[in-house]
Amino acid sequence: MVDGVLLGFGIVLVMVLTGFAAAVLVPGQVTAMQKGLTPAVYYITNPALMFMLLAETDLGAVVGVYTPIALITAGVSGGIYALVSALALRRRAARTAVGAMASSYVNAGNIGLPIALYAVGSSAPVVAVLLAQLLVIAPVYLAVFAWCTRGPARAGGAAPVPLWRTVAKPIANPVTVATAAGAALSLTGWHLPDVVWIPIEMMGNASIAMLLLLFGMSMYGQKPFTERGSRPDLVLGSVVKLAVMPLVAWVTGRFVFGVEGIHLLGVVVMAALPTAQNVFLFSSQFRMPSTLARDIIFVSSLLSLPVVAVVALLLE
Repeated sequence: MVDGVLLGFGIVLVMVLTGFAAAVLVPGQVTAMQKGLTPAVYYITNPALMFMLLAETDLGAVVGVYTPIALITAGVSGGIYALVSALALRRRAARTAVGAMASSYVNAGNIGLPIALYAVGSSAPVVAVLLAQLLVIAPVYLAVFAWCTRGPARAGGAAPVPLWRTVAKPIANPVTVATAAGAALSLTGWHLPDVVWIPIEMMGNASIAMLLLLFGMSMYGQKPFTERGSRPDLVLGSVVKLAVMPLVAWVTGRFVFGVEGIHLLGVVVMAALPTAQNVFLFSSQFRMPSTLARDIIFVSSLLSLPVVAVVALLLE
């Protein structure tokens, strides 16, 4: 199991370093490369990957055990962060909400998939996390973000955008639509003809490499920890993400759902993954304290490998 985890993380690390090296070697082309890759990933390859994963997964088995574990783990971890942030650090709702999401929303799509396939031999833990995050966790946090930034209507001015429309806009994206379509295909048991399925599979398989390259490029020129006042929040979010969340996943999986062996490893490893870049995207879109999200993503990305290695050693 340890070898599988290290191999999975090694593959991810090589791809991220390749993206970073490309940015270092041809800095003048970084923006052009990102502008070219990002729309292709967002509109084509990542939706194809989500569609492919959901269509090939037994959703009954995933929803019955893995998805509830993912929901409980994220809810408890985010709740712990929120309580400490509000009561001990005395932070406002917006900063607390961003930190809670950053400490409980994992990068399952591009980092979790290769780790799960090589360490666990199954995409079920990843699919469970994606279902929980795309269909439940993200909408809840986005509703909170919208509430935090929603201002009253001004006299003689335009009426505020309805809350439901603010939340629905980022949710109704190609990835969510493709996820729903793949789930529908899995539930009906219908199979696409090879002439359609094979191109989808090719595009989906390309998504992981492109996402990791983009992540490596995004690390170039970053200056983390620029807000000194947010360092307590950063420490809290990193501890919750890298220590508390895997512990909650282990307790929930082992003692609540009775999961053991390689399946328990998959559950805990998914919880120990770094924070997803989507948290930065969402917080920026809603004009929330996105710097905190960026710093937690940075720290968790650096430290998640040793954490996952320790998890694999303990659960071997």
